[in-house]
Amino acid sequence: MIATKGYAAQNAETDLAPWNFERREVGPHDVQFEILFCGVCHSDLHQIKNDWFPGIFPMVPGHEIVGRVVKVGDHVKKFKVGDLAGTGCMVDSCQECENCKRDLEQYCLEGNTQTYNGLERDGKTPTYGGYSDTIVVREEFVLHVSDKLNLAAVAPLLCAGITTYSPLRHWKVGKGHKLAVLGLGGLGHMAVKFGVAFGAEVTVLSTSPKKEEDAKKLGAHHFVVTTDHEQVKAAKGTFDFILDTVSAEHDFNMYLSLLRTDGTHICVGVPPKPAEIAAFSLLGGRKSLAGSGIGGIAETQEMLDFCAENNIVSDIELIDMKDIHHAYERMEKGDVRYRFVIDMATL
Repeated sequence: MIATKGYAAQNAETDLAPWNFERREVGPHDVQFEILFCGVCHSDLHQIKNDWFPGIFPMVPGHEIVGRVVKVGDHVKKFKVGDLAGTGCMVDSCQECENCKRDLEQYCLEGNTQTYNGLERDGKTPTYGGYSDTIVVREEFVLHVSDKLNLAAVAPLLCAGITTYSPLRHWKVGKGHKLAVLGLGGLGHMAVKFGVAFGAEVTVLSTSPKKEEDAKKLGAHHFVVTTDHEQVKAAKGTFDFILDTVSAEHDFNMYLSLLRTDGTHICVGVPPKPAEIAAFSLLGGRKSLAGSGIGGIAETQEMLDFCAENNIVSDIELIDMKDIHHAYERMEKGDVRYRFVIDMATL
């Protein structure tokens, strides 16, 4: 077993604290890499607090992981010691179902193996995430990371990046489309960058007027304050797509009214309560309400390559491991531009 240092929550009532644990030895098909940076996702906080479902404790969060390969198994062909590597939200899947065979491991019909707060394929061994100094991952779920970009700013691409890239690619959003990005946070700022890069006309929808300047700096063409009745009225029936990144309660019916005929509202945020959707909000204009998770491994690699070619990374604040609780407090207030990333050298 490999001795590993990390930060863990011992239960849902305790704060994260240093915790030593063991990872499996590197098997024939495994890659071990030293973790250099790990992004902080709002889902980290949700999961250590049992906001969504009962967690597996002790819990080591973190699924936006980048680092350098230190050991590979005898049968590994795609990586060698010294390579930069990354791992996102999942570390395994059945590899045999129809979705896995279509490179949609994120929708594995037997359930993919989450990077943390999950169980390995044996159904009993807990997985531990990137708030740690090293990780061992099956080769098929390790990603190549370019050395052209700021490595710390690449980390959030493994969740915030692919969560927005995947639906935009699936619905073929691009030139000639009017895309609205609802919410300008960790996910929303990446949606703006990708939407613009794909050639769409991008509008940010936000309750906060003070975010307009940032939206324009990120490349957004327009900005609508959704608490301003006149601005909302002027935007009705104008968008082909809305990419909804908001994880707080909000009025879906109002936002559906902003879509053109045959428009699609795509949910990637996770509000705490089910939304109430009026049938007429969909019937009037043959509109669709859809959802999307992360991408599969092939699509995630495609995204990383696209980002390297187009110089796209997340806007980040680099923090020390000891400052994670303060970062969580700020994250809950929306006080981050736009993703915290932990320098794991400070562990």
